[in-house]
Amino acid sequence: MSALIAAGALAGWAGRHLLSRLRRGTAVPPGWCEAGVSLAWALVALRQPPGWWLPVPLALGWLAVVLSACDLRVRRLPDALTLPAYPVAAALLVVVAAHRPGVVLGSAAGLVLLGGTYLVVRLMSPPAMGAGDVKLAGVLGAVVGAVSVPAVAGVVAVAAAFTLVGALWRRAGAVAHGPAVLVPSWLVTLSWP
Repeated sequence: MSALIAAGALAGWAGRHLLSRLRRGTAVPPGWCEAGVSLAWALVALRQPPGWWLPVPLALGWLAVVLSACDLRVRRLPDALTLPAYPVAAALLVVVAAHRPGVVLGSAAGLVLLGGTYLVVRLMSPPAMGAGDVKLAGVLGAVVGAVSVPAVAGVVAVAAAFTLVGALWRRAGAVAHGPAVLVPSWLVTLSWP
């Protein structure tokens, strides 16, 4: 477990430095990403998922911490992180499908449900949903749908509730929605199988 925690700190450091070098990234204070990824990976280690599933919560944990840090700082989810998440998730889910063939349909359904829901919100009211949130939603839907299609609806509900609470607490300006959808999505992956 200590090796995974140390690897999480290193991965968090790499994520923080990557964010500072991206054209649409941001500078994140030292320790934020390192501590966040270490904690996420420690929780994955405690859960002890099977080897074919292990990379999924690790990768999503890293993505959740790094994107949340960026979104909280500058209200932005950079394409340089959201778009490559699609082929990474697809590769990881191909491995999972070799062990659990049923995840393919669930993953496709989740992608359409979460991605489609966010796209509809964006089209109906652009200020209500950022483009980065829409781009991220499909990949999160695919991963959550691989676990459980009904869990996708749960993630939408929890994310909406967290965002509403954030908006009421903040009372002015844009609210970072990324963390509100990333955290429950990661928790779903942590809970399975």
